[in-house]
Amino acid sequence: MCGIAGIFDLRGRRDMPRELVQQMNDVQFHRGPDEGGFHFEPGVALAHRRLSIIDLATGQQPLFNEDGSVAVVFNGEIYNYGELVPELEALGHRFHTRSDTEVIVHAWESWGASCVARFRGMFAFALYDRAQQTLFLARDRLGVKPLYYALLDDGTLIFGSELKVLMQHPGLDRRIDPCAVEEYFALGYVAEPRSIFCGARKLGPAETLCVRRGEAPPRPHAYWDVQFDLNNPMSLEDASAELLERLRESVRLRMVSEVPLGAFLSGGVDSSAVVATMAGLSAEPVNTCSIAFSDPAFNETEFARLVAERYRTRHHVDTVESDDFDLIDQLAALYDEPFADSSAIPTWRVCQLARRHVTVALSGDGGDESFAGYRRYRLHLMEERLRSAMPHGVRRPLFGLLGRLYPKADWAPRVLRAKTTFQALARDSVQAYFHSVSILRDEQRRSLFSPAFRATLGGYEALEVFRHHAARAGTDDALALVQYLDLKTYLVGDINTKVDRASMAHSLEVREPLMDHPLVEWLASLPSSLKVRGHEGKFLFKRALEPMLPDEVLYRPKMGFAVPLARWFRGPLRERVRAAVLGETLAATGYFNPATLQHLVDAHQSGLRDYSAPLWTLLMFEAFLRNAAGGVLPAERTEAVCHA
Repeated sequence: MCGIAGIFDLRGRRDMPRELVQQMNDVQFHRGPDEGGFHFEPGVALAHRRLSIIDLATGQQPLFNEDGSVAVVFNGEIYNYGELVPELEALGHRFHTRSDTEVIVHAWESWGASCVARFRGMFAFALYDRAQQTLFLARDRLGVKPLYYALLDDGTLIFGSELKVLMQHPGLDRRIDPCAVEEYFALGYVAEPRSIFCGARKLGPAETLCVRRGEAPPRPHAYWDVQFDLNNPMSLEDASAELLERLRESVRLRMVSEVPLGAFLSGGVDSSAVVATMAGLSAEPVNTCSIAFSDPAFNETEFARLVAERYRTRHHVDTVESDDFDLIDQLAALYDEPFADSSAIPTWRVCQLARRHVTVALSGDGGDESFAGYRRYRLHLMEERLRSAMPHGVRRPLFGLLGRLYPKADWAPRVLRAKTTFQALARDSVQAYFHSVSILRDEQRRSLFSPAFRATLGGYEALEVFRHHAARAGTDDALALVQYLDLKTYLVGDINTKVDRASMAHSLEVREPLMDHPLVEWLASLPSSLKVRGHEGKFLFKRALEPMLPDEVLYRPKMGFAVPLARWFRGPLRERVRAAVLGETLAATGYFNPATLQHLVDAHQSGLRDYSAPLWTLLMFEAFLRNAAGGVLPAERTEAVCHA
């Protein structure tokens, strides 16, 4: 795994600032501590940090074609490069390395921008073609690897693997985008293509950006999308057999490495499936890594141990104390943007553990989205059946009124907590799903934000992120729609972001077999009845895995990778939360309603309400402002900022 950076002059061939490019590259040293490389010529600079995984001797970057006219810097893995090499050799290309990186330059020469459609892997790369005076940026289909870019006022385009790379450039517009703040407090992350800063963008999953010198930069181009056509009439038995074959192929491709390799093993279905498959493909015991929690309510290691013993893995376990909250400021600096998934703490720890034993680790990420494992999917389907039984014109006023009048009862048994259900039934499908995944829901954000800050939003709501993707989903199947929304939002903005930054902080490469795009495409062709049946999510996946994993692993309630926020904020972090949420840093922004901040802290710490999720979101935003933002203020709202 690696880090990339660079500058491209769209207007001419000005000399590139070498010290600045060096600084941009150095700030991402953690992504590639093994080697650093540069290429400078008038009008372009490319930089690279290398974590050596394949072709340790000759895979240095930037890497060039035969005559040196095409150069690439690349972060990721092209898993099918072995298949592409002979095809490209037959077209007349000569290879000088055994690196998957070299496939990219020759594929560009033969196939141009469509080369990305031939790649199977996780990647973000920047390619410069001198003959065409072109910079070509690309990101993998499911957004595993990140890529930020910015078009500056002086006519240069800068790019990098992390936002901190762009932040080294004095020309970056670092005003905070108010619409990004709205998205963060709704979702816990800033959704693609926006970044927290007005001047920076994220290249979206399955997007390319082709910039030619002397021409206006175009919009990013989407080269792939998953189609939930659900028209594959396979039996359960046939689908189970094909699923296992596809899983074996995906895992096998990701086990190619010249450095020590292992896997995360949480004790959940997804990571256990990956480990079981690896064990069947490896002559040596698999290295596995688990995090134990001293709080038994969050500890899954007993189930991880069952899998490790069954497959005789070299199993490594570290225990995280229940009060492991010292990473807050470190995480804020690591993620650059505000990021509110508290499972970033144990993710950081398991990456730290894994790196002591391996350089590459396989994970089970992506399984919940493609196999339909989230509990919220089953709840959404139940609500959809109720919504379909009553016209929206009747539903909206009836359940809207009940949602307003029914008391919020976090303390009550779930069957009596009907307020959220009533609110969801008053909405359409997309609104309802957005409502169910929001950290702070619409009315909470309205109360949280000051009138002045709400005015800067100009009516923008984070719901528009979901509306945008729903319009492109191409399906009216209730389950397929929310799976598609998660593949476009939560998987990219939360899961992949969390794992990339946490793993790269430890110079660890993480590979995700369940995000293999042919596997994702095939699963999207299967009917939803094979994914959720009755109250069972991941129905097909679990059935297929029954010969490989014990029922205690397959059919236990999903636990998640959580930390005890509610207890922290009433106990050891009590004063820190109060100081952060009610302190000068948040107050100085003018974003927030002081009375709402006071209520959140007081009601939670008195035990009256559980506001741990909103408080963590505020705590991480305050840490972002202190660690990464440098005290910048929100931008004045403009159409370009909020709606581009």
